[in-house]
Amino acid sequence: MAQDGDHRRFPTAPLPLSALIPRLTRPAFRKRSPAGAQLMADWPAIIGPALAAVTQPLRVTAGTLTLACSGPVAMELQHLAPELIGRINAHFGRTAVERLRFVQQAPAGAPRAAPRPRPVELPAPVTARLAEMPEGELRDALAKLALGVYRKR
Repeated sequence: MAQDGDHRRFPTAPLPLSALIPRLTRPAFRKRSPAGAQLMADWPAIIGPALAAVTQPLRVTAGTLTLACSGPVAMELQHLAPELIGRINAHFGRTAVERLRFVQQAPAGAPRAAPRPRPVELPAPVTARLAEMPEGELRDALAKLALGVYRKR
């Protein structure tokens, strides 16, 4: 493996990964601070699964954490704000968040109801060909494939 000084002596020597990391991370850290990224990654562990299911941290700027949540949850979180700020700062071991700001929107992780597939009737020639096949996994798989193909038409 190439040593840190090797790329200066040998221009074609592979660069160590440590030489590439700052160049790659600098643009990302300009957009989002490391503390903000860690907060978003550790959010369920910091505030607990119940609150994490109905909230989503959006950004941390100048000591203010912006949280996405629905209207009724925002009222509850306002009452829990001192406790939440304490949990967040204890997680980081320093004062990273001083205030909470709430934005009313459903968190991105909120589960959406899956649309029911519309019923599909296969064309007669396809149904006839499937009927000619022997019972088994292949026939079932082809029938399922046909339903998927004709459902999208």
